[in-house]
Amino acid sequence: MNQNPHLRSTKTAILLLNLGTPSAPTTKAVRAYLKEFLSDPRVVEIPRVIWWCILNGIILPIRSSASAKKYASIWLPKLGSPLMHYSRLQAKELGERFVNQGHTVLVDLAMRYGKPATQEVLESLKAQGMERLLLLPLYPQYSATTTASSFDEVFRVLGTWRDQPELRLIKHYHDHPAYILALRDQVLSMWEKEGQDRPNFAKGDRFVMSFHGLPKRNLMKGDPYHCECLKTGRLLGEALGLELGQYVVTFQSRFGKAEWLKPYTAPTIEKLGKEGCQRIDIFCPGFPADCLETLEEIAMEAREIFLEHGGKDYRYIPCLNSSPQWIEALDEIASQHLVGWPLGTESDAELGERHQRAELVQSRFLSG
Repeated sequence: MNQNPHLRSTKTAILLLNLGTPSAPTTKAVRAYLKEFLSDPRVVEIPRVIWWCILNGIILPIRSSASAKKYASIWLPKLGSPLMHYSRLQAKELGERFVNQGHTVLVDLAMRYGKPATQEVLESLKAQGMERLLLLPLYPQYSATTTASSFDEVFRVLGTWRDQPELRLIKHYHDHPAYILALRDQVLSMWEKEGQDRPNFAKGDRFVMSFHGLPKRNLMKGDPYHCECLKTGRLLGEALGLELGQYVVTFQSRFGKAEWLKPYTAPTIEKLGKEGCQRIDIFCPGFPADCLETLEEIAMEAREIFLEHGGKDYRYIPCLNSSPQWIEALDEIASQHLVGWPLGTESDAELGERHQRAELVQSRFLSG
């Protein structure tokens, strides 16, 4: 017997959105991923005909094999892509937090490029009775190249549905107190580990925060990403008790000949080594999960640059990944945007408790 679609149970869902990853560290898989990624007009703002020739005639034939080797160097045994592994853990553990609080909230993960595809995940949530949808991008700093593109894909899919869910979007959380506290705790946890110590800033050690770069023209056209990265860097520096000059914000992953956001990470690290800086602690606040750009470009390539130019001690601090503080922060960020939506068994008292938890995080941050 067919069920009446109007009688099914309705649920609130949270969809974590991330960029994506190749399915395997092979030339074929990487080529397919790069083609989808670099064909997005949000990512590359070059006339389509010109870019099609460059992409298919030069970039894909050359970069696919080289990138596959880089992916192979960071691929996790039995777990696969680090980005996929940690992103799935984030969705799983966030969902478990809601379950432990007695709420009925669907939590899932979708990738803008590759698998799990946005359309497949949305169809699955719909089949589970989703009627309210909160989009939570795993991009703390907003950019049209990441956040907007992920939203575009969700809108494209929903544009084919007759019965659409109620929809809320989280644009950014680059300065959210819970996010900054999670970043601070991640850095401090590394400095406080047995055998580790804080950098000696009086002797010239430096704390480097490296964010993914963008072409400068994106900034000039109004993309707020650059400003949001700088604010995250300032807030994290303050949360760590650092003074100006003890930390530096840089931008990595530059591609092509156009000018990108500055200062560039690699040249900055080289310069620090040449100037006699003996130790660098480097962290990537804009990446909630470790990936190719952090594990290969920063933890490996940048280390070689620093050591080759006079540096002695290079310490990479892992991304937030699935740290308890980060999962708690995701909970706080999501909960603030879920206010007013039913979460299954939530009572008025529990709703008030959610408000109080959000206010507590705010007060903790403001009090230092």
